[in-house]
Amino acid sequence: MAEILSGKPVADAIADEAKRGIETLRPAGVVPCLAIFRVGDDAGDISYERGAARRMESLGVDVRFYRFETCVSQEDFVRAVREASADDAVHGILLLRPLPGHIDDAAVRQALASAKDVDGITDGSLAGIYAGADIGFAPCTAEACVRMLDYYNIPVQGKRALVVGRSLVIGKPVAMLLLGRHATVTVCHSRSVDIEQVCAQSDIIVAASGNRDVLSKKCFRSEHVVLDVGIHVDAEGRLTGDVDFEEAESIVQAITPVPGGIGSVTTAVLANHVVSAALRQVRHDD
Repeated sequence: MAEILSGKPVADAIADEAKRGIETLRPAGVVPCLAIFRVGDDAGDISYERGAARRMESLGVDVRFYRFETCVSQEDFVRAVREASADDAVHGILLLRPLPGHIDDAAVRQALASAKDVDGITDGSLAGIYAGADIGFAPCTAEACVRMLDYYNIPVQGKRALVVGRSLVIGKPVAMLLLGRHATVTVCHSRSVDIEQVCAQSDIIVAASGNRDVLSKKCFRSEHVVLDVGIHVDAEGRLTGDVDFEEAESIVQAITPVPGGIGSVTTAVLANHVVSAALRQVRHDD
């Protein structure tokens, strides 16, 4: 049976980092603040907003909610993002996406200051990941994958890592983060051929395709460490990942569960990013 890589102790350790940062900010009278932007009433967005707010409040991070009707104009929405970016009391901004089709996502991202982009969506933040520069922050879920490996002392340097998925939210950023840890990285996706063969040559697999059908039981072997980033709801209403957990657990060396794995680490990473952004601002002001 595989080792279960639970997210809770990882999230707790990251939360402790955030608490230490908050204590460092206290003498300066600075309280870290996250602004959450949501358009409409999508159930998934509301759920993530609620979970993020709980995490922030449990650590002493202030939260401001910017909620808009689905019909909000692009001009009004972009203006609000730009104003929050210019507000010194706001240290991090989280945009719940995708946005409605009438709002130009690129225009919104351009209005968001990279220094406050705590979920790694701006061009500046992504450039920082590719360049290994201290600009903005990595997408929280991508960083959560690396933090999971770090916490459980899973070697990355020199290992062969396979990322299944090529989105800018997880696939491409986590590939760059793993490459930065000196892994040999391969990226596959829904149109890749011979995925089973690529899996057989890998040590670490990050399943982030958003599709449960990409990886079959034949893809796994006993040496694999599997990080499952997918979130799906099955016919019985249960949360599942991109990987068939029961099948993989009986084969692989270690695996993250869904729920209780990568997702539970993501909001802790988000909180830590907000605190880090506040620390950077204080140091810059000094």
